[in-house]
Amino acid sequence: MLTIQQIENARNKALLYYEKAGMVLTEAEKKAIEVADFGLSDLEKIGLEVLVYVNTERVCAKELVMFPGQTCPEHYHPTKEGRLGKEETFRCRWGKVYLYMAGPRNCIPISEGLEDYKDYFNVAHEIVLNPGEQYTVMPDNLHWFRSGEEGAVVSEFSTRSTDEDDVFTDPRISRFTVIGS
Repeated sequence: MLTIQQIENARNKALLYYEKAGMVLTEAEKKAIEVADFGLSDLEKIGLEVLVYVNTERVCAKELVMFPGQTCPEHYHPTKEGRLGKEETFRCRWGKVYLYMAGPRNCIPISEGLEDYKDYFNVAHEIVLNPGEQYTVMPDNLHWFRSGEEGAVVSEFSTRSTDEDDVFTDPRISRFTVIGS
C-alpha cells in the first residue's frame, strides 16, 4: 500500500525524468501518471510510473518512467479466450533499460537490491536498450525489465493493453496499486 503522499512524490519525480527525455506533457497528463508498486509497497525496487496516452481495442501507447534500479517484475501477456496476448515494443528514450526474456541464458541478470524477489526472476536472456533502441516482445513471452543506474524513460507501443490479465511469476503481486491515507 502506498500513501497519497508517496504517490504524489513519485509523480513529481517522474515529471523530472520526462523532462530529461525532452517530453512535454499537458497538465491533464501530469495528473494521470499512474504509480504502480505491484502491491508490494517497495516502489524504489519494484514499480513503474506510467502515462497511458491511448488504449483502444486495437492499440496502446504509454510512457514508462523507471527510477534508478527500479524493476518491472517478471510476467507475460497471455492469450485468453482466443485473443492473442499483448504484443509490445519498448523504445528507450532516455537512460538505459535491461530487458530479460525467455531464451538462451546470456548473462547473470542485474539483481542488486532484489534479494527478496530472486525466486521470481527466471528468464535471463538480456537485451540492453540505450536511447533510440527498441525491442518487440511477442505475446505469451515471459519477460521483466530494469532500469540502469540513472533510471530510464521508455515508450511502449502495443496492441490493446489488458493489464488485469497479466500473469506474474511472483504470486504476491497485484497489478494495481492500493492507496492508503
